[in-house]
Amino acid sequence: MINQSELESKVRHIQVHSRKAVLELLAGEYRSCFKGMGIEFEDVREYSHGDDVRTIDWNVTARTGKPHVKTFMEERELSLYFLLDVSGSGDFGSGVFTKREMAANIFALLAFASAHNHDNVGLILFSDQIELHIKARKGQNHVMRMIDLIMRHEPKSQGTDIAGALDYLNQVRSRRCIAFVLSDFIDQSYSDALRQSAQQHDLICVSLSDVRERELPKSGMLEMVDAETGEMRSIDCSDSRLRKLVKSRSAGHQSQLQDLCREVNADLLPLDTEDDFLHEIIQFFRDRMNRSADA
Repeated sequence: MINQSELESKVRHIQVHSRKAVLELLAGEYRSCFKGMGIEFEDVREYSHGDDVRTIDWNVTARTGKPHVKTFMEERELSLYFLLDVSGSGDFGSGVFTKREMAANIFALLAFASAHNHDNVGLILFSDQIELHIKARKGQNHVMRMIDLIMRHEPKSQGTDIAGALDYLNQVRSRRCIAFVLSDFIDQSYSDALRQSAQQHDLICVSLSDVRERELPKSGMLEMVDAETGEMRSIDCSDSRLRKLVKSRSAGHQSQLQDLCREVNADLLPLDTEDDFLHEIIQFFRDRMNRSADA
């Protein structure tokens, strides 16, 4: 069990390093990916690092001596919701991060990018029930509070209900938003809910996995515990048939999720706990922007 000082250190690390990454790398990519050019002009404001230079109002800039950008109605209404899976399987990780810690880091990066661009950010923590709901608001202090809540949260349940979380989002957020689902998607019977949410929102599934879920260690007999059911069993990791079965099932799970996201028109970003996820997120934004440009 992590102690209080270690927890506070982890929270500070996420907050400091995520904000630094946003300012240096992510803010411009986020804006290019999600900020459309609305047809209704709203206002002008001073230029911030990461703003699209195409929105600069040169007349106001020349008059004031400071760069200003135009804002549009579409920007004002942009909201993001993060559905973060805190079920028992998220506590697994064979490297630096568990899947849940990785999800917290990814949330921090994207949420700070949203705050930097004056967007609203909301949060839903879920297991097989809704564990926590923070309504969408603006501001970095709001983001920092949510990071702290994620890291300190102790789940009430170990199970997973992705369909229930998506249905809840649709109930509390009737207007269209950008919705990120951060989960290992180890669950069943959520395809209909995913389809409904993808029709209602701009849905992005961030699939988190660990190498040890795809490939068993060559360590002979191993005691394993199902994090969500508590079931224990002994397995022989040197059994070649078992190793092939684990690898095949993992590949099948990822392939099914990929096919489902394609079918319902949701984006999929698969990430491993060993990935440089900042690089992967930036590449995802660029690929998404290129697809939009080609559409």
